[in-house]
Amino acid sequence: MRAPLHYGTTAKFFHWLVVVLLAVQYLIGWLMPDIHRGQQPGAAMTFHISFGIVILITTLLRFMWRMTHTVAPESSLPSWQRVSAEAVHWLLYALVLATTLTGWLFASFRGWSISFFFVVPLPMLDSDNAAAVKAVDGLHQAAEWGLLVVIAVHVGAALAHLFIYRDRVVQRILPKKFSSTSCDRICDDLTSR
Repeated sequence: MRAPLHYGTTAKFFHWLVVVLLAVQYLIGWLMPDIHRGQQPGAAMTFHISFGIVILITTLLRFMWRMTHTVAPESSLPSWQRVSAEAVHWLLYALVLATTLTGWLFASFRGWSISFFFVVPLPMLDSDNAAAVKAVDGLHQAAEWGLLVVIAVHVGAALAHLFIYRDRVVQRILPKKFSSTSCDRICDDLTSR
């Protein structure tokens, strides 16, 4: 059986859910106050870690779905675009997992007892470890900035396919209501101004 050319409803749902969750997560992360040594995390950190756990679980589910429901690569693309698109997708998975896991490790090394949205206590991945806090914090920040760069590359490539190449690659992941004709109309309207 050949792999379909478009992503199914579940894959699209996972994709757009992760987009929304990451937008919320970065917003919380940038707006929450710094927590200094000896301070306990407040509501913002609880939400930040809780959303991180949701992103971790959603990404793992999305990864399992992708492994069991493959989509054929776009055959009209030059090989360098197919290879780089595949590399960017794998980098996105790796960096999302690295960011979420290092964030959870950071909270564990700080000795924080965090609950999942104030309801269920989250397990500590390790015990209080002051020596590891700085290293893991650095890894978390590197992963989050790396993820932002790769997201920018991914969005930039999507916009190039939508507005410059106009090759309908982006429609593979868009909800059905954004049919090829409606995307073409939007592109025409935006580029004619």
